Amino acid sequence: METVILAVVIAVVVIGALGGLVIGSRRKKPLPPAPPTTPDITAPPAEPHIGDEAETPHDEDRRTIEEVDLPDGSAGPVVVEEPAPVVEAPAIEIPEPTAGRLVRLRARLSRSQNALGKGLLTLLSREHLDEDTWEEIEDTLLTADVGVQPTQELVERLRERVKVLGTRTPDELRTLLREELLQLLVPEFDRTVKTDSNLDTPGIVMVVGVNGTGKTTTTGKLARVLVADGKNVVLGAADTFRAAAADQLQTWGERVGARTVRGPEGGDPASIAFDAVKEGIEEGADVVLIDTAGRLHTKTGLMDELGKVKRVVEKHAPLDEVLLVLDATTGQNGLVQARVFAEVVDITGIVLTKLDGTAKGGIVIAVQRDLGVPVKLVGLGEGADDLAPFEPEAFVDALIGE
Repeated sequence: METVILAVVIAVVVIGALGGLVIGSRRKKPLPPAPPTTPDITAPPAEPHIGDEAETPHDEDRRTIEEVDLPDGSAGPVVVEEPAPVVEAPAIEIPEPTAGRLVRLRARLSRSQNALGKGLLTLLSREHLDEDTWEEIEDTLLTADVGVQPTQELVERLRERVKVLGTRTPDELRTLLREELLQLLVPEFDRTVKTDSNLDTPGIVMVVGVNGTGKTTTTGKLARVLVADGKNVVLGAADTFRAAAADQLQTWGERVGARTVRGPEGGDPASIAFDAVKEGIEEGADVVLIDTAGRLHTKTGLMDELGKVKRVVEKHAPLDEVLLVLDATTGQNGLVQARVFAEVVDITGIVLTKLDGTAKGGIVIAVQRDLGVPVKLVGLGEGADDLAPFEPEAFVDALIGE
């Protein structure tokens, strides 16, 4: 009996002890471990509590893109900023080589000039060359703007050679006419555009002419000719009186990578020409092309201004080339313009534009004879590469045809 009572008491005591442990475990919360005496640099930073100053840790390692959780779409659409558009520089064009360019353009030239050669060959092929026929030959040459004195010289030599020749086959007449026309074009003229300076400065080329001759366009095309020949070119937009002339020239330059020096509209042309040469020297350019204002030759004051541009430029270095641009369609009127310009500046070469648009190709002969200056370049169309070095043989072949 005593043994049973003792067992019950022990059971009650055990159950009470176990119940106390359970209750104690529910009421008591384990204390956090004591902070370390020295800072643990490997432990992550503690989260800020209310009232703490928010601060971005500067020494925290940056997370990579793989460690960043991407949005699941529940927070709304993600706005992606588009990058700013990239402004591409204009593509630099590579002009076609200038060597043999007039030969390649010969068909275009012959379409407008062939009437002169064919007319002369037809007249010379007549069985009897009487005075009336020779007068017709003279008229044909004068109509083509060959000029009075060159025409008289050509007719005189033709009469002598035909008389000696006697029988005249078409091939003999073509050879005869070719030789005489070529002689009038003075093939021994040096037609090189001078762009190499004898000094340690760029070659300086000034382009002059009246409005409407295509002067600014010719300057831009000449830049292409020089770039095609491996030159580094700087353009001077000294035509400040014609609206958009500087813009036009700059556009031509940008196409081949040539920089344009310009000033305000209505500014001093001489100042701009001076700056263009100065910057060309500083940049180590090969050639500086200066487009001047195209003034009417009757305006004496404006022509004096052109002389001023020349004098100011020559404070840097002497001009290597002064090119006069003439419109071939103006005929004898172009000679009047040429004489006046020649009095103001020393013309060293002539550029004949629009030669494909007229049957008066004799102006080449006339203007050379009148000024004693060679035609160095001819324009045969509106294309960018339609400015060609003048080659007398190719020109005569275009005149008389095959």
